[in-house]
Amino acid sequence: MQIGHRRQGRELAIKILYCFEQGKGSIDAVLELFWNNFRFSNDVLGDTLDDLDVPVVPETREFAETLARGFYQHREQIDRVIDEFSTNWSLGRIAKVDLAILRMSCYELLYLPEVPINVVINEAVEIGKRYGTADTPSFINGLLDKISRIYRAPAP
Repeated sequence: MQIGHRRQGRELAIKILYCFEQGKGSIDAVLELFWNNFRFSNDVLGDTLDDLDVPVVPETREFAETLARGFYQHREQIDRVIDEFSTNWSLGRIAKVDLAILRMSCYELLYLPEVPINVVINEAVEIGKRYGTADTPSFINGLLDKISRIYRAPAP
């Protein structure tokens, strides 16, 4: 099944954010390392997405980088929001894949108002089903729903 460039961009963004969490380098360094070593077979984040000889579609790469750079730029605020709403779960206790999905999705909720709430949450849940544990989809859905009610509440 062929997935759209925005879904693929989101999947790449969580992989970039996962790499960022592991390396703690600058986002530019992580992006350079990521794109220069674009391999996914047998990694913890899923199947091979593309042959190394086939470049990522420019729109997909641009969207993935927008999400990754957006999180990086606003990481303190995003992590505060996640921490505030993840009752009984510190950031350090949240599974790293789940945290990457939450960070990317929170960036979309807080800073990309043109993306509908239901799209942000549905995409996060679907990606969570693919890359997370059995508990990931409900955990992500519940947390993003609570966050969206405060940070994207409809105007009265």
